[in-house]
Amino acid sequence: MCQYSAQDGFTNDWHLVHLGSRAQGGAGLVIVEASAVLPEGRISSADVGIWKDEHIPGLERIVRFIHSQGSRAGIQLAHAGRKGGMAPPFGGERLLTAEEGGWQPVAPSALAFSADYAEPQALDLDGIADVVRAFALAARRALEAGFDFVEIHAAHGYLLHEFFSPLTNHRTDAYGGSFENRTRLVLEVVDAVRAEWPAHLPLFVRISATDWVEGGWSADESVELARLFRQHEVDLVDVSSGGLVPDARIPVGPGFQVPFAARIRNEAGIPTAAVGMITDPAQADAIVAEGKADLVLLAREMLRNPYWPVHAAAALGDKASWPAQYLRAAPQHSPARAPVSRPELA
Repeated sequence: MCQYSAQDGFTNDWHLVHLGSRAQGGAGLVIVEASAVLPEGRISSADVGIWKDEHIPGLERIVRFIHSQGSRAGIQLAHAGRKGGMAPPFGGERLLTAEEGGWQPVAPSALAFSADYAEPQALDLDGIADVVRAFALAARRALEAGFDFVEIHAAHGYLLHEFFSPLTNHRTDAYGGSFENRTRLVLEVVDAVRAEWPAHLPLFVRISATDWVEGGWSADESVELARLFRQHEVDLVDVSSGGLVPDARIPVGPGFQVPFAARIRNEAGIPTAAVGMITDPAQADAIVAEGKADLVLLAREMLRNPYWPVHAAAALGDKASWPAQYLRAAPQHSPARAPVSRPELA
């Protein structure tokens, strides 16, 4: 979940405490928010960045604490595309002014997200190559910071998703038109990241399984793309949906995206993660137990309750592993969690 609390892409004490508390709360994986691979790839001026080496020490500090609590650390590598250049959302949705350091967003085609967003500049071939290179360098920095896995963010209407969908990609060159052309960029990014990311460490890709709009990206295409991901050494597909256009009608409800994760897992033969309106321990446990997904990833529910995992373990009859410092408040017989060092994680 983006915190919109960074300056020039640098993480700070807020990010350490925010992410560290989820590790204390028993999360098996803790994923740093969408982190921009280029400064113009930020959603807002307050996004976390990974576009320069100077960002590494702050991220490494966070990873080190997550590991000390026995959790694994990941990071989303992202480019906001046409949804970039916005002010932090706390005061309402608006474009950054030039005086505030606003920038020109880019996209596959010069189509604005809405009247409140800037008209993006269509990327030329050199710009596309720069994006691919930036993702690769970001993966290299993530490795240096000590992350256990990276996730390429290709969902929610950001740049890579914009290339997928006919609604936002009106190109007539090798990156537009056919399914093969519209998915060319994400596969180039995957290959470039995998070239930097060791084979023994997981690579995730987050996608929106459908745009929820007629004529947009579809669940059938998501299955086909997931089959290609498997061939390109992607280890898991994180299956979300929507975000491309502001007027999509999305039937939001408990577990409403789980069927997409199940279908991709079964038809494409690749592990998936389920997300979206998963709030109850029994619900999450059933998703994995019934083979609908291999992982459950929580976002808003973990904002509401950073200690959801230890309470979920107790609700499911397991012995939750509490931090030793909190054992006085834990249910009887809960074991203390031993610190985990980096070599033991490898």
